[in-house]
Amino acid sequence: MKLKKLLLLIFGISFLISNAAEFRYVGGDISLFSEHQDAGAKYKDENGNDIDLLPYLYDIGMNAMRIRLFVDPAAFEATHPNDYDPNACQSLPYIIPLCNEIVENGFDLMLDFHYSDTWADPGAQWIPDAWKNLTDEQLKVKINEYTKETLITLKDNGITPKFIQPGNEISYGMLWGAFGNDIPGNHVYTNSSNASWQRFGDLLKAAISACREVCPDSEIIIHTERASQVNVLTNFYDKMKSLDIDYDIIGLSYYPYFHGNMGVLNNALTSLESRYPEKEIMIVETGFPYAWEVPGTSEKVDYQYTLEGQNQFAKDLVDTLLAHPNVNGLFWWWLEYNAYGTKLSNWYNAPLFDSRTGKATPALKTIASFGTGHAAIEMLEYNQVDNKSESWYDINGRKINQPSSPGIYIHNGKKIAVR
Repeated sequence: MKLKKLLLLIFGISFLISNAAEFRYVGGDISLFSEHQDAGAKYKDENGNDIDLLPYLYDIGMNAMRIRLFVDPAAFEATHPNDYDPNACQSLPYIIPLCNEIVENGFDLMLDFHYSDTWADPGAQWIPDAWKNLTDEQLKVKINEYTKETLITLKDNGITPKFIQPGNEISYGMLWGAFGNDIPGNHVYTNSSNASWQRFGDLLKAAISACREVCPDSEIIIHTERASQVNVLTNFYDKMKSLDIDYDIIGLSYYPYFHGNMGVLNNALTSLESRYPEKEIMIVETGFPYAWEVPGTSEKVDYQYTLEGQNQFAKDLVDTLLAHPNVNGLFWWWLEYNAYGTKLSNWYNAPLFDSRTGKATPALKTIASFGTGHAAIEMLEYNQVDNKSESWYDINGRKINQPSSPGIYIHNGKKIAVR
């Protein structure tokens, strides 16, 4: 019997290690979950039964969640009250309890640094107010120090991100200039000067260096959103290579109502896999409405604005991603938005909960099906030699000496949550 168990263990671990690259992460950006909890949002499963959100998402197979972080949103609210968006409120003190909740429920964490006091995206990469008078050399020091201090604080609170984004949708660079005082030379385009690209590369390197120092096991994602412009997309990652940027994963935003139909995404993924076969790829933001169109929609979509239409988009998206072996991550934007049971507006119509009923939309489980869930740790638990084993294993089945960061582990034949 012991020999049989030993053989099972060896087979199980070999299977898990050989398939480590095939482990797929799935979840969503839930950065406003705290606000919905405080507002009394009532979350329900597809049948109308009340649920606790994070345990439910874990049970249906999701395994990672994404959280955004701004440098000082309160400063932006104070200095630019007419431009302040209350949804961009995620300061470091704000996210610590939310990240703890995510980790304690068994999820891996993706941390998204915006390096701004407000939204950073292709059209806005504003320097934090406290950094606005720094020279480029001083900015390199500051972004390194800030990143390092943030990650140390998170680790001191029992939180180590599995994935780190040093910048959000940085297709055209970062830290352009103070809000309302743009510096065009700090942008990067396909025809930008070498000096502009070098400045951007130096800032990225400074941020990534801090990540590698504090969280050496975390994976670095470089996040862009030019899926509909493959020449711009590939030029960007060519520049990352020529600048010797140290990263692990290509992260993309893909919204059909901004970028085009599924063929556009498929073409972008094919190009990326062909050009950078050594890189994993994640869709770190996506979404589609279950009702009326999203404000600002600029592309004709192939799906109806209904629950069924949203689910069909989700099915086609999952099928498309599964056809690309380098894609190992899928994250739905604002997954948790739910005004049901609250006084919140139901203006946002593309989450995976229906604000009219509080129910999970059919697309939720479709999206969850992309992931490999928690199969690795379940198999390893089943194949333990005996309950007296002193070895530790991480969630992917890799043997380790001792847990060095929070997460779910196997020890003595049991799952253990390390905080």
